[in-house]
Amino acid sequence: MDLDLAQVRAFVQAAGELHFGHAAEELSISQQALSKRIARLESTLGRRLLDRGGQGVRLTEAGRRFLEPARQALAAADLAVAAVLDTHRPLRIDVWGHLYAPMRTLAQVATGEPRLELGHGRDLPSVITALLHGDIDAAFGRVHAPLSAELTHRLVRLEPVDAILHTDHPLANAPAIRPAQLRDGVLWTPGALHRLDFLHRFAMAFGIHEHAEGTNLGLDHFLDDLAADTHRFSLLPADIPLPPHPAIRSVPLIDPTPLYAWSLLWRGNGGHPLLDTLTSAFVTEAERNRWLEYDPTRDWLPERHSTDAGTSTPS
Repeated sequence: MDLDLAQVRAFVQAAGELHFGHAAEELSISQQALSKRIARLESTLGRRLLDRGGQGVRLTEAGRRFLEPARQALAAADLAVAAVLDTHRPLRIDVWGHLYAPMRTLAQVATGEPRLELGHGRDLPSVITALLHGDIDAAFGRVHAPLSAELTHRLVRLEPVDAILHTDHPLANAPAIRPAQLRDGVLWTPGALHRLDFLHRFAMAFGIHEHAEGTNLGLDHFLDDLAADTHRFSLLPADIPLPPHPAIRSVPLIDPTPLYAWSLLWRGNGGHPLLDTLTSAFVTEAERNRWLEYDPTRDWLPERHSTDAGTSTPS
């Protein structure tokens, strides 16, 4: 039985949207054309894949069984086309977690590679969507659940973070701070705490109950808001170059030292020839700079990570 990939793509899009109008718009075809393609696919298979009724669009049992293999078939077809046509296309890579400046690490690894097309400004859910749709080839940031089963990631850097606080904060003059000492402070976050996985887990792990939220408008604005209250503190990578600010001090965290885990994320079937090159460059840089050193008696991670490709396991 030979399947028409246009019909399969129509089904997969409709199954993802559960709305024929939205699916047709994403595929740049009419809703009538979408319906015809799915009907022809169902006729070929001899099974109804989608139920369309007054309560909207729903997958049938056959549709649920067919969906994942259908996605894999489309991904394989896209890779076949890319192997022929995209050999000279830049590798499209996006980042997230911009307050923690992921471009610093990416630039260190990718310097001199003219075939990288860099984006920025997404959050993890947007990156996952872009990867699954094929809009980008890879992404770089902190990975946390939930992740699609179609994606793979590799841990490439564990970065210590410091406490940043007002110069009049009670702990500002300490040579180092234990996370537990911040329990009575106010954690300042560039957005809703429940959306900032690392900071959220840090607060839960060390009993920090008070927090205040602002808007992520860049590092300068973030530091100005942090300096508005002498009881506020936040976290930033230890080696990030802070802009001059008379009211802000950075102090190392110890016993344990929190580590921010950076990962490279891509579709499990890869696809772009530069992806292996980029992964190898990360591995080389990690070995040179000892980026993956971790001592559970000294360091704190919100999740256990593996240096091999795969998913992380919550601790």
